[in-house]
Amino acid sequence: MMDVFITKASRFLPNDPVENDDMEAFLGMVDGKPSKARRVILRRNGIKQRYYALDKDGNVTHTNVQMAANAVRGLLDDQLTIDDIDLLSCGTGSPEQLIPSHGVMVHGELGGKKHMEVVSFAGSCCSGADALKYAYMAVKLGLSKNAVAVASERSSAWMRASYFQKESEQLAQLEDQPMLAFQKDFLRWMLSDGAFSVLLQGKPSASGLSLRLDWIDITSYANTKETCMYAAADKDADGRVKGWASFPQSEWLTESIFAIKQDTRMLSEYIVPLGVQYLIEMGKKHQFTPDDVDWFLPHMSSMFFKDVIIEESAKQGFAIPEERWFYNLPKIGNIGSASAFAMLEELMDSGLLKQGQKVLVMVPESARFSYCYFMLTVC
Repeated sequence: MMDVFITKASRFLPNDPVENDDMEAFLGMVDGKPSKARRVILRRNGIKQRYYALDKDGNVTHTNVQMAANAVRGLLDDQLTIDDIDLLSCGTGSPEQLIPSHGVMVHGELGGKKHMEVVSFAGSCCSGADALKYAYMAVKLGLSKNAVAVASERSSAWMRASYFQKESEQLAQLEDQPMLAFQKDFLRWMLSDGAFSVLLQGKPSASGLSLRLDWIDITSYANTKETCMYAAADKDADGRVKGWASFPQSEWLTESIFAIKQDTRMLSEYIVPLGVQYLIEMGKKHQFTPDDVDWFLPHMSSMFFKDVIIEESAKQGFAIPEERWFYNLPKIGNIGSASAFAMLEELMDSGLLKQGQKVLVMVPESARFSYCYFMLTVC
């Protein structure tokens, strides 16, 4: 089987960065009042700015599909046109329609004269890793001469105040100062919009740096853990998830069914210990130790988790020194499925990489506790 190389990476971030104090100007205020949770959450998550595909009037400036297509266009040049691409592999946690798939919508936006294979993955943070793995396998097996993997999010679509307004109006009948449940307000201040893409080929770039993708592994703990993060659904007291189609239309807004929600208790209890446990399994499977890792790229939803990861990995005996960490969460926010690609794109452009270095990427997904790790070698 062929070696597989990431030979190029591209980004598309919509509009200007949004500072912390300006967030509600874009997302809106629930019941016309500032969020009581916003400052507490922002103080803990360490995010200083993020990007929204919105203007200050709440109007959509870019769709998820348009951002993904723009990120793919950033890979194109005289050597690679849209008609040279064999496979387009797309991942997102925020598709804008159920049918057609997100992937074919991106293909339609890109245009071109030639048909191509397109696959689409939807879910949460690991959907970008799923897209990358499919692209990797296709090139490695010789089924495609090249592949583009693109991950994109328009999370702002879930976070606008209008999704919460009807529920707030109901609460106002019961309380003088209504506030949404913390699990529903939590993620409004964590997520960001954007798209990133990578080009995979069977040989390194003739000019410039490439990353050989040595292995990529993904696993799910859904067999033992109940749902932690969800949208277009609600969760009952027994932990069972009920999807939007099972609710009468009248409850879609009054119960904030389409708002994205997080069970913060479960998140705190499981997300880091399970991730470190799986990292240790990967170390044994692929025969590497922390000493073999030159750069560690951890996807984190919040900077709060940095110290938790360091503490837990030291406790379990598999700690990667902090000076080898590389992340960009504070300046671009949590872009879900695209966050791993965002770190790779910036690291490749940083001038920090040297031939032979090993880069380990971690992608945890809290939705129902899935994890991905992949290792790359600088070429």
